[in-house]
Amino acid sequence: MKTSLVTAALLLAANGALAQDAINCGSCAEWNKPVAPFNVHGNTWYVGTAGLSAILVTGPQGHVLLDGALPQSAPLIQKNIESLGFKMKDVKLILNSHAHFDHAGGIAALQKASGATVAHSPHGAQVLRDGTPGTDDPQYDPKERAYIPKVAQVQEVADGETLAVGPLRFTVHYTPGHTPGGTTWAWQSCEAGKCLDMVYADSLTPVSTDGFHYSGGPGYPDRSASFRKTIDRIAGLKCDIVIAAHPSATDAFGKAARKSAQSNPFIDPDGCRKLAAGAGKTLEARLQREREEKAKAAAGG
Repeated sequence: MKTSLVTAALLLAANGALAQDAINCGSCAEWNKPVAPFNVHGNTWYVGTAGLSAILVTGPQGHVLLDGALPQSAPLIQKNIESLGFKMKDVKLILNSHAHFDHAGGIAALQKASGATVAHSPHGAQVLRDGTPGTDDPQYDPKERAYIPKVAQVQEVADGETLAVGPLRFTVHYTPGHTPGGTTWAWQSCEAGKCLDMVYADSLTPVSTDGFHYSGGPGYPDRSASFRKTIDRIAGLKCDIVIAAHPSATDAFGKAARKSAQSNPFIDPDGCRKLAAGAGKTLEARLQREREEKAKAAAGG
């Protein structure tokens, strides 16, 4: 009874705080629909919402949470973690794919509920501290800046660095493109003696505000080569199972529905290459549109 009362109090406190932090966007209500958590493989669990991934990896000396979705998603993620029988206070490390409101918005509340260390690339860490992306972000809009609850203390991790919580080991791969500080995380998850290479892939979509060009423009450099390098890097990772920051990008719910004791559709050694191949086509289509726009502008059209 005492535990349930404490949990209820935490959730109520989070909801109270989130009343002022909640972000309303065109897709937010759909993204934030609650879903039941499910197992991916071994000690890896999906604990996010209908449209925004959050992954829990459990261990004997503490757990690791990847991403926090929207500010208003935090109580849903906490509820999912606890419904699986795990304690929020046992989450020792929170990692982020990229510091946008829809993937980092709930981190401050989840960090407060758990006391966990938050880690990110230096650029991503600064955005979490500032509570909003800067002018170097492709989606920066001075008129509609999406502020997120600030995270005061964020550990900065170097590209290729490995963070540990007991036997759990997470390696960061810098994947700039969708944001300048984007990161992809890799670890191993074991089940019945079978250990698989897991990848939590950062968003690879070239989304931006109007007027921004990934091929470069007034006041900002050409980022096309860097974005291609990111896509190639994800394609080359050791990858038995890939989960994307948006679950639809890797059909997470479809795979969960088909998963059985005899078969696990999440297991696909070509998963990272498939994700990267699709992203590469999308990026090249975007760059072609940019070339056409620039040519039209130069012609005075």
